[in-house]
Amino acid sequence: MPLYNYRTVNDNHIFIKKEFLKLELLPEMENYGGEHCYYQGKVRDVPHSFVALSTFGHRVCCMFWSKILLAVEKSCLWKRVFCVVSFQAPRVSQSVEDETKYIELMVINDHLMYKKHRLSVGHTNNIAKSVVNMADMIFKEQLNTRIVLVAMETWSADNKFNIDDDPMETLKEFMKYRKDFIKEKCDSVHLFSGNHFHDSWGGASYMGGVCSLTKGGGVNEYGKTDEMAITLAQTLGQNIGIFSDKRRILNGECQCDDQWAGCIMDDVGLYLPKKFSDCNVEEYHNFLNSGGGACLFNKPLKLLDPPVCGNGFVEPGEECDCGTPAECAKEGENCCKQCTLTQGSKCSNGLCCNNCQFMGVVCRDAVNDCDIPENCTGNSGQCPPNVHKMDGYTCEKDQGRCFNGRCKTKDRQCKYIWGEKATAADKFCYEKLNIEGTEKGNCGKDKDTWIQCNKQDVHCGYLLCSNISPAPRLGELQGGLTSFTVARHSASLDCSGAHVVINGDTDLGYVEDGTACGTDHICFNHKCLPIQQFNFSTCPGTTDKTICSGHGVCSNELKCVCYLGWAGDDCNSTSPFSITSTNIIIGAIVGSILFLALILAVTAWCYKSNGLSHSWSERIPDAKHISDICENGRPRSNSWQGNLSGNRKKLKGKKFRARSNSTEYLTPRFKTEFYDVTKWVEDVNRNTQGPYLRTLSPAKSPTSSTGSIASSRRYPYPMPPLPDDQRKANRQSARVSV
Repeated sequence: MPLYNYRTVNDNHIFIKKEFLKLELLPEMENYGGEHCYYQGKVRDVPHSFVALSTFGHRVCCMFWSKILLAVEKSCLWKRVFCVVSFQAPRVSQSVEDETKYIELMVINDHLMYKKHRLSVGHTNNIAKSVVNMADMIFKEQLNTRIVLVAMETWSADNKFNIDDDPMETLKEFMKYRKDFIKEKCDSVHLFSGNHFHDSWGGASYMGGVCSLTKGGGVNEYGKTDEMAITLAQTLGQNIGIFSDKRRILNGECQCDDQWAGCIMDDVGLYLPKKFSDCNVEEYHNFLNSGGGACLFNKPLKLLDPPVCGNGFVEPGEECDCGTPAECAKEGENCCKQCTLTQGSKCSNGLCCNNCQFMGVVCRDAVNDCDIPENCTGNSGQCPPNVHKMDGYTCEKDQGRCFNGRCKTKDRQCKYIWGEKATAADKFCYEKLNIEGTEKGNCGKDKDTWIQCNKQDVHCGYLLCSNISPAPRLGELQGGLTSFTVARHSASLDCSGAHVVINGDTDLGYVEDGTACGTDHICFNHKCLPIQQFNFSTCPGTTDKTICSGHGVCSNELKCVCYLGWAGDDCNSTSPFSITSTNIIIGAIVGSILFLALILAVTAWCYKSNGLSHSWSERIPDAKHISDICENGRPRSNSWQGNLSGNRKKLKGKKFRARSNSTEYLTPRFKTEFYDVTKWVEDVNRNTQGPYLRTLSPAKSPTSSTGSIASSRRYPYPMPPLPDDQRKANRQSARVSV
């Protein structure tokens, strides 16, 4: 596709859910869903380039950049474009960083946004989709995260709450509106406002609020499509825990590669930024590894468009969908043909699919003490939704408590605000200062008065740390640092803290809700409360002393996740097969086959080595006679012998005359961990010099006519080691132990 004298290569387009909502709140609203022609790609012959393109009607809106090109939007071009749609391959990796994440986003266009786009619901929706498409390209390329539009609401009559010039005030009202009126399931809800906020970013959002009903949201002001896309990237970035570590920036650790445009989360730059810094990516991964963003691992099931084979999603009428031909070539092309499973195939892709068959393995490891590993169900190629332990579980060697999937401790909170060198202050600091009700220690503030902590609540008040840095990693200092040294047993205790404000009014300077404050007690609203008051024990099979009958853990979905060998809603039933039973059964079958092959191979060698291999019809001596034949690798006298006629008889007075070194052992030289026994036996029987052992064969002794066993080799080789007693009944001569 020609674009500014370049050729673009289509690579992808926006993910829009099938159940995308076009809410018409009043009868006079237009009922338009908007056209769907949003895609992404690269500029041909321009390395490291990216393109996001949106077309509706005759209009083309685009954003592209590379190391030599800047992003541009010429108020959208007017050009007819033929849309070719393809999708990204499904996630296949187990690690948090490598597994594709999905932000299910709902967008609300306010009334002023509607008025700025020709009073058309359809046109307003199309602009919003273009914004999401461009932001999605940034997240996909740099964070391995997709932005999936699942619902949209456009206010064509009037705003549903007051839109303030202060973005934080608007955000607070917006979150109230979401809680009371928005029922659609989504990870984050964002307002696209036609207003211009009094803020350098042009928007606001809650830090780490994704997946939360009360914090998962943001507001974004009106602008050009590419400008709004960057604002959305910033506000969504904060939702997923990206904050730009100010301490590391001051230390020069987080340099932005693009000095001209700057980075997305920075406050400086001469042009629209297009990249997250390495520190931003690290912050996102830390957020996920600490238990945040659990909802991001659930892959959307339906798209807005009618089912299309080749989009990577299994939709109604399809058995499978491995994506475009190029994506299927990487995974699933042998399992899925034209969205139909091939013969014998059960799946085509996913973390729980291997060689077209379901796997019984752990598909997503636990990231911390409060997480629960996800296991393949055995009937789907996709990993189950990400869940974590119910609030209240102990973590980090009983030093903390799980709360919203994270292990809450004062030590973790100090490090989060002040850096890795910071630690929680000694408990004496809390007992000494927080009971005073001053700036250096308190349980909150009532207007202009500091509140004293009750004795039992001192560990839920002002957060006191040791070895803090001059500036916090995030947020804004409100006032200065409070440093106090307390003498305790001839030692000086560092008791430092500060009021660090984020999200407008959230003070990180207090101990977080959910933090342990004593045996079976946790903090909530600056109070140290017994854990029983929170009614955490709500899973089946739970009593005052046990959870899930003592055979499992309770998840945040209030469902028991049973330990190995247990099943049932309350984990009180024994299970003959675990969730990995498929692998166990396969392993047992393969092991049995190999064991039988080994027995047959060794038996064949024993026959050959004792002159009995020529007659398989001969009766095999029972266990009693086997023990008579050989002892410690040396043939006994008066035992069963094979002769050339194939007849079996007891030869009285005739003894085996084995060489004296025939009882020596030599272990085969395994070249790999799993040695091919069958090949070993074949090598022995084929090689006259025998690299591993001496093979005996029937031959006439030059001094005897009785057909006793004699060596046919020029040089003797030692015998192999003996097997265990259970295998004696299946051997007739010198035997092999492997």
